[in-house]
Amino acid sequence: MSMRFLKDLVARRIAGDIVWSEDPGAVMRKWREVFRVSQISVARRMGVAPSVVSDYEKGRRLPGSRFVRKFVESLLAIDERRGWSTVKELAKTMNLNVEAIIDMAEFDEGVSLDDLITVLKGLVLTSEVPEKKIYGYTVLDSIAAIESMKGTEFHYLMGMTTERALIFTKVTTGRSPMVAVRVSSLKPAVIVIHGPRKRIDVLAIRLAEKERIPFVVSLHRSVEEIVSSLRSLAARRSYGGFSSSS
Repeated sequence: MSMRFLKDLVARRIAGDIVWSEDPGAVMRKWREVFRVSQISVARRMGVAPSVVSDYEKGRRLPGSRFVRKFVESLLAIDERRGWSTVKELAKTMNLNVEAIIDMAEFDEGVSLDDLITVLKGLVLTSEVPEKKIYGYTVLDSIAAIESMKGTEFHYLMGMTTERALIFTKVTTGRSPMVAVRVSSLKPAVIVIHGPRKRIDVLAIRLAEKERIPFVVSLHRSVEEIVSSLRSLAARRSYGGFSSSS
């Protein structure tokens, strides 16, 4: 389970809830209470007086994006010290099956497919490499995905946009990931596989050609190298999520 993924997903959900509300102060108070955090605690973490938090919650001030971000980050930082108890509860209420997700992030700026392939030490197996921008990635444990994910959960893998790379690790031949994409109504911008123990299935490549999705094999030695290279790329592209080293 990737706590970085969970943290980012929950953070975006909370921030969006606050910003989209007609009464952002009331929603701030709701989330503070959900996390069981006092005004004094969150204010101390934010470096402001408790009266400032009170003013926002009572609608005497309207929070801007920076204040909302700092508020959400403070709630998450406090929850981290408690072992992520509230974040894990929220993940369950969202019906998230995250066991298959190793890492997941969005890019603030589009990354060219060529740059992504370079970072992943990728070898393109399909005949066409269209000029397109990639706006996120999801790294999956393909075995866990096959064993535990329901078809209705596939859309969670797409994050904020389908213009992303789906990276399947622990792949045997590449057929299963491509079949899963073939039958889904949502299509990623690029499929990347890692760790094939056998010759890559010709059918997988043929299906990718039919879907007009670039099919790439990463030559990185380990999953850790893949995640590290993607996080470095995200950092260079001014990753706008709620970052974590966990």
